[in-house]
Amino acid sequence: MKIEEIDKNFKTADLGGTPVNFYNACTAPFVIEGFAWRKDGETTFYRLPRNFTKDDVNEGALYLANNTSGGVIRFRTNSPYIAIRAKLVYSADMNHMPRAGSAGFDIYRGRHHVGTAQPSRDQAAMEQILCQNPLPGKMGDFTVNMPLYGGCADIEIGLAPGAKLLPPKAHKVKLPILFYGSSITQGGCASRPGNMYPSHLCRAVDAPQINLGFSGSGRGEIAVAKAIASVPLAAFVMDYDHNAPNVEHLEKTHEKFFKAIRKKQPLVPIIIMSKCDIYPEFKNGTYADSCKRKAVIYKTYENAVKAGDKHVYFIDGEVLFGKSERTTCTVDRCHPNDYGFFMMYKAVLPVLKKALAEAE
Repeated sequence: MKIEEIDKNFKTADLGGTPVNFYNACTAPFVIEGFAWRKDGETTFYRLPRNFTKDDVNEGALYLANNTSGGVIRFRTNSPYIAIRAKLVYSADMNHMPRAGSAGFDIYRGRHHVGTAQPSRDQAAMEQILCQNPLPGKMGDFTVNMPLYGGCADIEIGLAPGAKLLPPKAHKVKLPILFYGSSITQGGCASRPGNMYPSHLCRAVDAPQINLGFSGSGRGEIAVAKAIASVPLAAFVMDYDHNAPNVEHLEKTHEKFFKAIRKKQPLVPIIIMSKCDIYPEFKNGTYADSCKRKAVIYKTYENAVKAGDKHVYFIDGEVLFGKSERTTCTVDRCHPNDYGFFMMYKAVLPVLKKALAEAE
């Protein structure tokens, strides 16, 4: 779309005395990322192939695919303020997670957080100023992160009348990094979307993100592995330990899932992780079970290395929260808070950077 066409393609509004021109975020020059199977022009968002049924994947994942975790809107502007208008669907108001994370949006200028918008309880739509531009009048790249545990549709981005609107700069890492796993992968319980560990990582290396975290429902189905294998990727992070119902399920699915992706993408870096909430301070039954799970996951990695795989990496979940203050990292001894996600990001980043460099 040409600039002069963009200038005509908006809806005017008044937000508390602030004039706003609202643009459809699903049209150029905006760029939507995070939905591997989305077709151009779609104004609703779904994280799995639309043709998946309960014969392919569990019903929990089919529902949670409506959640927009990892979805972003990118653009450049010099507007002194940026607003958002959207319909909210499939939202979940949870007692252990801020609504700003589960159903809200946040926005970054470059790598810096500059604003957050969250709905009221049971609100069906939003129309808010999302941020004040810290450098008004100067062009900057902005990224709006979509809700982690809600869905949204008909998203519009609002700018000041007369503000410039351009496509975003290209990412340094051209292909996306895809994350597959549990509620922790999906972002539970970050206070806002940009604080989950996959978003931290993708900002740090400047790569698109695809988030296939499904709360309680990342079960390692082979149909999901085959779908992932069809997507060109810069790297893949495999983190579904938590959602395997038991060690036996993990044994049946983990290496099979890995091999399905490796068969189609022999050179893509694959980072395999065990779960983060493992507490060596307490040598109890839960810790023993976590160690058995870790052994299964490590076996997948070990077998790949023995077979000559030079692009597979293992991260022991026991290191993800660091060595001290581990019990400050979660909301409920399971789901990370913002500090926990930051610690996970710090632990994974060196491995991800190494994997991307060795793949070049």
